[in-house]
Amino acid sequence: MSKNANSTSNDLEARIDLLIKRFKEQKGIIDAYVKREREWKKDKVLHRKIVAKLEKDLKKVKSE
Repeated sequence: MSKNANSTSNDLEARIDLLIKRFKEQKGIIDAYVKREREWKKDKVLHRKIVAKLEKDLKKVKSE
């Protein structure tokens, strides 16, 4: 291999490594966001159930 071809392949490897590193960083950010979003939705459902129960109890107390 010529010196130029060797340096080109080294440059290509460096660029690929950089892209893989960026991909892994972005994947980590996205995974963390998805995890927080799922937890938020689960909490939201639980809070809705609690609010519905409290509203039902409030109506029951008001009707007495």
